[in-house]
Amino acid sequence: MNNVNDITENFGTLYHPKSALVFYQTKGTNTDMYVEHFDMDKNGNPVNAHPLTVNEAKILAKALHTDKEKDKAFLKPKGILPTNILHINPSEKGTVLWYTKAQEQQLYFVSGLDITNGKAYVPPMLWYASKNSLSVFALTTDRRPTENTSLYYAPFFNIYEDGKVCMGTVSIDIKNSASVEEFISAWEDYFFNSYFSHLLGKQNPIKGNCVSLWKKLIETNEAFPKDVLKKNNKTLKNLL
Repeated sequence: MNNVNDITENFGTLYHPKSALVFYQTKGTNTDMYVEHFDMDKNGNPVNAHPLTVNEAKILAKALHTDKEKDKAFLKPKGILPTNILHINPSEKGTVLWYTKAQEQQLYFVSGLDITNGKAYVPPMLWYASKNSLSVFALTTDRRPTENTSLYYAPFFNIYEDGKVCMGTVSIDIKNSASVEEFISAWEDYFFNSYFSHLLGKQNPIKGNCVSLWKKLIETNEAFPKDVLKKNNKTLKNLL
């Protein structure tokens, strides 16, 4: 008989029943209700039934209030709002719009592109993200953009013509309680730490050959040539 591998370690966090509440209600027009609290034994069976105490009710209310406050804290700044953040929609389906200046980044490419992984300078960028999706665009200056700032196609692989990034097999996990600083840091890490693989659709995001461009930039470590950027006929205002 073949040995069976222990796969329980792949199940993630296991939760065990600790207690249960049962709500009782009388029949008739003048209904009355009370709540009974049960502890759980090691086999998950209810034991030690007793009416819910005031102290137990307070603990339950505090736990529910804490979870609610965590959800409300989504995209709340840790301190003074960073100057690179342009717009925040702090709702449950919140979004953030921010920009980054031209910078050197470690980049990764699949072997099929024949581009060596390494550091290269990227242009100023505009980022627009929700908890589950990211869109990126290029800018031509490090100055803080305004509503009328023209947007350019981001000169990378894995990006659709509308700017949305295909994250492939990358597992996105943005917490409901993430601050705005944690949110933008996580998305920048997801983007730059994923492997660039191919151009999407028939869209060429630059004037020239994208593979040749990144080969050269990694080999020479020179500044990103902004003259290769292509306008996409959008302004920042189109994203708001």
